[in-house]
Amino acid sequence: MELRLYDTLSREKRTFVPLDANNVRMYVCGPTVYDFAHIGNARPVIVFDVLFRLLRHLYGEAHVKYVRNITDVDDKINDRAARDFPGLPLNEAIRKVTEQTGKQFHADVDALGALRPSVEPRATEHIAEMREIIEKLIAGGFAYAAEDHVLFSPQAMNAANSVLPHYGALSNRSLDEMIAGARVDVAPYKKDNTDFVLWKPSKPGEPSWPSPAGIAAQGRPGWHIECSAMAWKHLGEHFDIHGGGIDLVFPHHENEVAQSCCAFHQQRMANYWMHNGFLQVESEKMSKSLGNFITIHELLQDWPGEVLRLNMLKTHYRSPIDWTMKSLEESAKTLDDWYRVAADVAPGKPAAPVIEPLLDDLNTPQAIAALHGLRGGDVNALAGSLRLLGFLSESNAQWEGRKQQASGVDAKEVERLIAERTAARSRKDFKESDRIRDLLAAMGVAIKDSKEGTTWEVAR
Repeated sequence: MELRLYDTLSREKRTFVPLDANNVRMYVCGPTVYDFAHIGNARPVIVFDVLFRLLRHLYGEAHVKYVRNITDVDDKINDRAARDFPGLPLNEAIRKVTEQTGKQFHADVDALGALRPSVEPRATEHIAEMREIIEKLIAGGFAYAAEDHVLFSPQAMNAANSVLPHYGALSNRSLDEMIAGARVDVAPYKKDNTDFVLWKPSKPGEPSWPSPAGIAAQGRPGWHIECSAMAWKHLGEHFDIHGGGIDLVFPHHENEVAQSCCAFHQQRMANYWMHNGFLQVESEKMSKSLGNFITIHELLQDWPGEVLRLNMLKTHYRSPIDWTMKSLEESAKTLDDWYRVAADVAPGKPAAPVIEPLLDDLNTPQAIAALHGLRGGDVNALAGSLRLLGFLSESNAQWEGRKQQASGVDAKEVERLIAERTAARSRKDFKESDRIRDLLAAMGVAIKDSKEGTTWEVAR
């Protein structure tokens, strides 16, 4: 069965045919490192980690290159640096903020079971590539300098008689719709309202570099040019897959396409554009004003990362997801069961009923249903399939131990009480047996009696 992926540009599922099966290339927009990542940020991390794992399974680990960038030059970073380190020069304060938040991000996504990407470039390390692309765009008539800014002209792109794509094709918007849709900055130095910034002058104290286009003032890049430069540097002018959240389709990804295709005279930047859907919390849009803004870091205080991962994958990546406490509890119980059954067995080859739905545009809900179907059958295939999806990173004893530690349950005390209950049951003192059972329940411990004896676990 072939891999089929939904392409945002063509608005249809398409059979995935890599440009080079020995060098499958994927770029995904990563974090802007100014604060803890929220649970919405975790969705593309998890979704494209599954795709990365699947591509490695299909083409071999050595033949897949996954690039996820870090944006470390941004107004939000500058604001955070000035707020947190008012006594330091801004550039030094920015470095402290980006180092700290970058480490936080890695700790969080490692806990989610996400593999590190093949390359994780930082924007500030690719200024030379940004300047080179900007110079190409100016030379081609697609960009111009004005009042120490460099701006890209979508009008010029659409007027070009060449193989270039039409500006607005990815987001399916006309230029008139974009002007009416507001996310357009009006400025006197623009030739047209839809023109967007490739380079801008830096304010005093802000990060700055020599400007392109013969501009004397020091400056810094616009947001969109950063990803075009990093993708080009590490994946080339034309590559296989570009991914991110659906909120990035316009203007970010639309502008990436424009910059890259015009600079390199390509019809496509990426052959497949993939976008994950929005996330809500308890049926409401996540926002700080509603008090339901949740970071990955906060959730990891209460739940293992694999619980968050499973909870995310129970919904198809292109559909909106409603993040609820009930769903988290159900995900935790499912993982408890999978760990008991499959964590300590030798992993076999991932099962075809699990792989097949993944090949159908990453249908993880159907793949998870297939995992449940393996539960009473081939546990080795179950273990291999779970590991392919990023689960079972530890032994069952370690999993249970972390649950106990998180809940504050004293395992030795539980074992002592279970032994006393077993003795009470053997002498038919059921009143004492029930008292101990209720005591264990009050401690957050669930017990299960069978012919083999009594087992227990921390109740979620």
